[in-house]
Amino acid sequence: MTNSPNPPKMQNPLSVLAEDPQGRALGLELPPGALVDRPGGRSRLRPKARPEPLLWVSDEPVGVGALAACRAGLALAGAGLQAVLFQERRGLESWWLRDELSPASMSDPDDHHVEPVLREFWAGVVPDPEEGEGPDGAGLIAPFGRDWPGLAEHRTPKEDPEAVALALADELIRDGVLPSPRLALVPAGRGADVPTAMGWQGPVNHENDMALISTVLRSWEDRFGARVTALGFDELHLSVAAPLPTTAAALPVAAEHFAFCPDNVWQGSGSIRAYADEAVTGSGHWGFWWD
Repeated sequence: MTNSPNPPKMQNPLSVLAEDPQGRALGLELPPGALVDRPGGRSRLRPKARPEPLLWVSDEPVGVGALAACRAGLALAGAGLQAVLFQERRGLESWWLRDELSPASMSDPDDHHVEPVLREFWAGVVPDPEEGEGPDGAGLIAPFGRDWPGLAEHRTPKEDPEAVALALADELIRDGVLPSPRLALVPAGRGADVPTAMGWQGPVNHENDMALISTVLRSWEDRFGARVTALGFDELHLSVAAPLPTTAAALPVAAEHFAFCPDNVWQGSGSIRAYADEAVTGSGHWGFWWD
């Protein structure tokens, strides 16, 4: 019996940028930028082989409209790339070059399901009565108890999620939330998978397997028209095409946010109820920050 040949390895879509730095073959007109090699990509057995690129980042900050122009080109080309914005932080400039990315250590989002992921996150962050929870602990998670409250209901977006994402990107630039954003390209099948594909470690003090983070982001894409718009060293910005119109509708989503990123509540609003009012109700922008 003759063994079937191995299927050909799919070319990393970023590889074309080595010879075509503006990405014209992909339908793009990229600003000057550089490829960032995958950690450990250079083999000792093939020392002259070019490492596989992990992502591409513009050399300089970009302005309003840059993300829209890039995503429009990628949509036409079907290139298998996702365009997002990267934001630097004082003392952590060019964090994507500081050995902070670890794609090989991530599992596959396809191997996880959102409900068990969030249930486990929730169990890990709700106050423990055996450790002296007291009234403050109960107030933190009210109106919920220690048991996982379940997923918030799906909401149908009234606007195109991609258009909402691009409008939010421009708003964050104009308002100074992203004062010096870089344009970035990451090989991934969908925006929710960008953190896993690039081996981002922003939430490492809460969770070090970004496949679990991507699992939640996939669900938010599907249930609320959420889209990954920008990443920083330890921050993540999502657009939301189906914002929650009332506090009652926002509370279950706020519970998911607390499980996903407890620092938003612990070091922010102080309780799930206050967080729902301040950051979820009516908001088309979900921002997360991990200490």
